Amino acid sequence: MPETDAASTDSASTTSTALARAAEVPVPEADAIAGRFPLTANPSPVAEDERQAVLAGLHFGDRFTDHMAHARWRQGEGWGDYGVIPYGNLSLSPATAVLHYGQEIFEGIKAYRHDDGSVWTFRPRYNAARLNASARRLALPELAEEDFVASLVDLVRADAAWVPSGEGESLYLRPFAFASEAFLGVRPSKVVDYYVIASPSGSYFTHGLEPISIWVTTEYHRAGRGGTGAAKTGGNYASSLLPQQEAYAQGCDQVCFLDDVSQKNLEELGGMNIMVVDADGTVRTPRLTGTILEGSTRSAIIRMLQDSGRRVVEDTISLEGLLADIESGRVREVFACGTAAVVVPLGHLKGKGFDARIEGNEVTRQVHDRLTSIQSGRAEDPYGWMYQLVPPHS
Repeated sequence: MPETDAASTDSASTTSTALARAAEVPVPEADAIAGRFPLTANPSPVAEDERQAVLAGLHFGDRFTDHMAHARWRQGEGWGDYGVIPYGNLSLSPATAVLHYGQEIFEGIKAYRHDDGSVWTFRPRYNAARLNASARRLALPELAEEDFVASLVDLVRADAAWVPSGEGESLYLRPFAFASEAFLGVRPSKVVDYYVIASPSGSYFTHGLEPISIWVTTEYHRAGRGGTGAAKTGGNYASSLLPQQEAYAQGCDQVCFLDDVSQKNLEELGGMNIMVVDADGTVRTPRLTGTILEGSTRSAIIRMLQDSGRRVVEDTISLEGLLADIESGRVREVFACGTAAVVVPLGHLKGKGFDARIEGNEVTRQVHDRLTSIQSGRAEDPYGWMYQLVPPHS
């Protein structure tokens, strides 16, 4: 049987995390919270022909819409200055705290154009709750979850014309908050700015569901126990860039990290969670230890698989055990998941002293098709995951 340990958790408990529970709390309809971020229209929006050219040749994250949402927090006053304002460069003092101490958090969420012209997003309260979980870890102020969603509503309504409609396309939304007080001193900032910017985007991986190759680094770790691994903060990604270069040098697309204690167990990729499909149909994923980012896509996939009758186990997955199970045929598929890429099969697992190929992708494809069909409105949403930002033909 596939290698497990006594601490593994069966599927019944995988949806009981604080973030998953937060995502189940209903959000008021968009019309009820629209206007919390009043619009100041951009006096020089991108010309229509240029915008159409951008939408006709999408990449990921390299062009941005006409506006951005903004709010500011001041110690003793709380959040204020809400608005959707023209997209533009920020003016910061060289002493701005984030530049020196990295007190920053962010999220990633998408808006999808449905066939009737309406625009929807996926589980926004999950991202709102995770932003606040990250804020607590980084000693930043929390933003009311409804205000987080309202910032998405008002920005997307201002820039609805930027939401693409092609297969696999979306408007990628990047909420973020950072220490904006100008001072040099190791303490939490007394001023914090929150923004949401938006980027019309194509597929993260241009080859779609073609398998990608993974380099398993044994030299570097993404996060340590008691650190910021469970927070979505820029420092975690900065520390992944050097091992990602190592992966490229080895001819691989992405890097996979092992845990920092035993240095033997899989944790996650540079920006995605990882899942393993066994020959008996069981799906395993590394259990949340405080060093792994709890992904919304991961959480949704677990729920879908459970409801389809498939056994899901959060487990300690050793690299040695996984390689042995791939060789013996006990593991049929390995895939990664995250907001940007959604789902992608892993076809090649490589590292110092090993080089393994994985051929299967049946379950991976089923998960991808089911999830993207819900997000695009092509399939029923039995979970209430989709949230309408813009009504049809508006």
